[in-house]
Amino acid sequence: MRLRGRDLRAAPSSSAGVGDARRQAPPGRNPFVHELRLGALQKAQVAVMTLTLFPVRLLVVVLMMLLAWPLALVSSLGPAGREPEQPPALWRRVVDVLLRAIMRTMWLAGGFHHVAVKGRRAPPTEAAILTLAPHSSYFDAIPVTMTMSSVVMKAESRDIPIWGTLIKYIRPVFVSRTDQDSRRKTVEEIKRRAQSGGKWPQIMIFPEGTCTNRTCLITFKPGAFIPGVPVQPVVLRYPNKLDTITWTWQGPGALKILWLTLCQFHSQVEIEFLPVYTPSEEEKRDPALYASNVRRVMAEALGVAVTDYTFEDCQLALAEGQLRLPADTCLLEFARLLRGLGLKPEKLEQDLDRHAESARMTQGRRVTLPEFAAQLGVPESESLEDLFSLFDEGGGGEVDLREYVVALSVVCRPARTLDTIQLAFKMFGSQDGSVEEHALSSILKTALGVAELTVTDLFRAIDQERKGRIAFGGAATPRFGCARLR
Repeated sequence: MRLRGRDLRAAPSSSAGVGDARRQAPPGRNPFVHELRLGALQKAQVAVMTLTLFPVRLLVVVLMMLLAWPLALVSSLGPAGREPEQPPALWRRVVDVLLRAIMRTMWLAGGFHHVAVKGRRAPPTEAAILTLAPHSSYFDAIPVTMTMSSVVMKAESRDIPIWGTLIKYIRPVFVSRTDQDSRRKTVEEIKRRAQSGGKWPQIMIFPEGTCTNRTCLITFKPGAFIPGVPVQPVVLRYPNKLDTITWTWQGPGALKILWLTLCQFHSQVEIEFLPVYTPSEEEKRDPALYASNVRRVMAEALGVAVTDYTFEDCQLALAEGQLRLPADTCLLEFARLLRGLGLKPEKLEQDLDRHAESARMTQGRRVTLPEFAAQLGVPESESLEDLFSLFDEGGGGEVDLREYVVALSVVCRPARTLDTIQLAFKMFGSQDGSVEEHALSSILKTALGVAELTVTDLFRAIDQERKGRIAFGGAATPRFGCARLR
């Protein structure tokens, strides 16, 4: 299973003449993974800095937060939904200036000696919402503290000691990812503030909804675009030789990122305010179109691709199954294409057995695109051709339906990879359920979403009797689950 190179197609433009160019991310690249490798000189620098500058910087950062805490605590007392005073009281303006100065000192102590700002920040009356991307780190709080804008944050953030109090000061909009009603209320609150005519502070929103490695822009959530008001796109860049900033779902943890960043002599950050984007009537009626077009503008400014990966794809990328998906897996692209065809993995799981039986009956006979479309129950389209091409490795216009079912099982049940392997053995196996080495290779390549995989050592480790075939179950199963792939 692999991603074949395909010409990028432009999606139809909106009536406003603004369409999503569908400039896709590099094939197989996982935006939720960050690999950080330090050279010998960099390791030596970190060692020296850890013993010298790091403790000083950390002390100053902590002192700045402790100094800001009482100011934020007093200022945030009272009802959370209370309308801001117009104009703000003198004491609040003073506190605002002091907090900005304290926060800037904190970032200065952390190595961000200069924050490059490009473009003009629009006032709340021109753009009530600022959309920031890409979102890749907790250091993305730098523009928030510089502007003291409100933010949309997960509800758990308010319980963080000290930092949670600082967050409350900027009158955030809290959202719970698990509470559907909370999401509805969040959208209503964003709409209420955005349509207040500038009474509320601007709202800074990270529409991606999760952190990525900045190689592309993933799908924007529609919350910032539902109000249908003008937004100002803001792009963030960290042009550092060593990327200690990025904090993704798979990679260095929060404390390691903090430690390594504080051990750098200097860290760069650029904030660019793009021109205000005013939606067309069509975009006001269609928040998804609005979000897609704003994402295109931001991607062009950044010089990166866009991809339809979402926050939910993190669950697939990081599932703790018996076989951990590699960083270059094609299965994220497979899941994206399924959604594009209107096929949701949670619903497809109910039909896994039916698909598996149909695939088993083919007995390895490869199927054409029309047959593939009939099996999926969808019409032929460019999106289906993209999905088909994932399994058409030779480019001959035919695919093994069994491989599609294996990939579908992984996407539907990402944490139950042994169940997927068992299902695959039933499809690829002979009457006694055993498979040969080439079948095992095909199964595991598809289950991991990779193009090349040598399984000879694994096969020999399981086939101790040298029969040339192995079966799922019995004493071989534990060895299969933990054997190394070479």
